[in-house]
Amino acid sequence: MVKTDKKAKAAAKKSRVAEKQSKKATQKEKKAKVKGSRDEDSDGEDIDLDAVLADYAKQQAQFLKVTEVTCAPPSPRSSSTLIGSPSNSRELYLFGGEFYNGALATFYNDLIIYNIERDEWKLVTSPNSPLPRSGHAWCHGGNAGGIYLFGGEFSSPKQGTFYHYNDFWKLDTSTREWTRLESKGKGPSARSGHRMTFFKNYILLFGGFQDTAQQTKYLQDLWIYDCHNFVWFSPTLPPATQKPEARSSFSFLPHNAGAVIYGGYSRVKVTTTAGKQTKGGGQAIRTVLKPLIHQDTWFLRVLQPSPDAPSGAPPNVRWERRKRPANPPNPPRAGATMAYHKGRGILFGGVYDVEESEESIDSEFFDVLFAWNVERNRYFQLSLRRPRGQNNKQPAADKGGGRRTRGKADEEELLRNLAALETKGSINDADQMDVNGGEEDQTSMKPIKELSMELPHPRFNAQLAVQEDVLYIFGGTFEKGYREYTFDEMWAIDLNKLDGVREIYKRELENWEGSEDEDSEADDEDLSFDEDEADEDTLMEGTSAQTVAPEAPQMPKNRHQQPQPDQASLGTEDQTTVAENEPDETAFTSASLDDSLPHPRPFENLRDFSNRTSNLWQEIVLSDPQKHSASSNNSVKELRKTAFEMAESKWWECREEIRALEDEQEEAGIGEVVSITDRGSEAGAGARRR
Repeated sequence: MVKTDKKAKAAAKKSRVAEKQSKKATQKEKKAKVKGSRDEDSDGEDIDLDAVLADYAKQQAQFLKVTEVTCAPPSPRSSSTLIGSPSNSRELYLFGGEFYNGALATFYNDLIIYNIERDEWKLVTSPNSPLPRSGHAWCHGGNAGGIYLFGGEFSSPKQGTFYHYNDFWKLDTSTREWTRLESKGKGPSARSGHRMTFFKNYILLFGGFQDTAQQTKYLQDLWIYDCHNFVWFSPTLPPATQKPEARSSFSFLPHNAGAVIYGGYSRVKVTTTAGKQTKGGGQAIRTVLKPLIHQDTWFLRVLQPSPDAPSGAPPNVRWERRKRPANPPNPPRAGATMAYHKGRGILFGGVYDVEESEESIDSEFFDVLFAWNVERNRYFQLSLRRPRGQNNKQPAADKGGGRRTRGKADEEELLRNLAALETKGSINDADQMDVNGGEEDQTSMKPIKELSMELPHPRFNAQLAVQEDVLYIFGGTFEKGYREYTFDEMWAIDLNKLDGVREIYKRELENWEGSEDEDSEADDEDLSFDEDEADEDTLMEGTSAQTVAPEAPQMPKNRHQQPQPDQASLGTEDQTTVAENEPDETAFTSASLDDSLPHPRPFENLRDFSNRTSNLWQEIVLSDPQKHSASSNNSVKELRKTAFEMAESKWWECREEIRALEDEQEEAGIGEVVSITDRGSEAGAGARRR
């Protein structure tokens, strides 16, 4: 009887296997038909991109002057750029990007400005502006002012052909006018995925890639643009000098002595066995491109020319490999964008992929927020914190929670108190006083948006910018199966309070126009896999590990994704590099919590810390004026300003450690720490009473 049951089960299993194989054959035929129709429909050979771009330029020239009109929030897009205004603290600039709906790709060249105080979007049109693109890079101009933009890519609607830019632009933020910069000599080659930052009067550019129909070439060249002499330099380093490997989509942050690079993505050649034996009995070997997530850190030290150097001489540079950061995001992830803020890099999102086979990738997306302390080379995870109390009076319409709006609230409160005293009323009546002369406050008329204690949906390649200590998260991409979703939203997080996430705007996602055959194929394969596993009655240990992310999507192999290697291959590749360069690694010279400099206390805000330590910082500046870019001839006001800047830098540098101490003390029931020595004679009287 048992044998009969076993034979019946075996026969049933064979029939299911045969049915599964026939289903796979049918799906392959469908896929081949779809691919054939796409090839027939491809615009790779029929569209002249140069002619298309020339038409765009003609349309652009029809604008007679720079105009600025109120508009709706920007349409959904990826690979755009977002940056805070260098000339004021109330504006964000968004430029370019692309949107892919599964069938066609649309590229943009609109400049859109968001006014933080008014919660208002404006579209800027100009007779002279960069052509539509995505994957470009821009940065502040440092001492030169403005915003500088280089490169990017453009493609035909069906992505049959690609075009890379090598043009260089400057945006005047006061006039909203673009200027194309023509350098005196050779400049960087056309590219996408590169990064730019600034140092004094220089623009620094590194890396990126060039995508052709045959291959993708990753770059590792460094270019420096002199904003005063309008010329590009490509520093020539000695042959034995170490430098970062070729990569794209890395983080490139400014530093007071140069710039810092962390991470990135590239594909490297790896030799593998094909699994088939040759005639001689050996195994066939082939070379494939494997994805690699870089986890190394490099410091670019930039030394300005000596005073006796000829005019227009390039700066001296050298690469210094740093130790791996402490507590980095784990697992390593691509598409985790980073924005600079007070000596830190603020990182959000990303995706980690494991290639299960050549046609299958298991992905996990992240919604975690990190702060990378550049000087200490250490990562800290940032978590949202519910407010401790309602002691601080803050307007409900304060969208970003920045210093400007907080200062405005304090000023209005002071005016109300003065008005109450002038009318011989009491200060208790000040809340009913109108200090705006009967004018309606536009900000208060806007709908109040509540804070959410949940971070935005997991995503990669979101655009980040920081303005007035507030982080803004725009867009980003999420993929499930063969569908690609571009988020149509923007969020704000106060990096000082971390008291929640505020919605700037949010719209529903548009429909995916891609083929449904691929989705159904993936779903069918998943179902078949589950049936086979149920028949075997044994589950492998690795299966449960894949349930960490619910409904982990399979990402398509298209140019939007940035696939990563599995942990084993990644570790082997990176450990070899680290082992070879270990003797030359250097650590950042930085002050830690046990240095001799003044440190903030738990629950002490920036203003209180600055007031308490101002004299100490001034003494530090006077002890070594040259080191702190000061002189003995500085006025008292200038000296206090320098002292405040140093206090602010130290306050943010220690923010994560102090926040951890605050959490520990709150758990212990301690709400505030007051130094007795700072209370003077009051402290003595209180001590005697105790």
